[in-house]
Amino acid sequence: MTKIRNSKRLSPSAVSSESNDSSQAKSIYDLEERTYQFAKAVRIFVKTLPKTIANIEDGKQLIKASGSVGANYIEANEALSKKDFKMRIKI
Repeated sequence: MTKIRNSKRLSPSAVSSESNDSSQAKSIYDLEERTYQFAKAVRIFVKTLPKTIANIEDGKQLIKASGSVGANYIEANEALSKKDFKMRIKI
């Protein structure tokens, strides 16, 4: 006896709403974009600091550190396994 499955067909609007839900979830947690915006905001902040020797040196270090957050996140996303991802994301 052959059993016939009821295939659920989605209308184009249902498909589009499903993709919007996943896009919306991705946009909420899009850490790559958020780390980029963080690094950009740090650079804008450093530009507002008074130009003293200490601020110049600390500003350089702060800019490098803020940029490395995004770089490390991108590296973690390129991990080969979940264990590798966990190790890299801890950095």
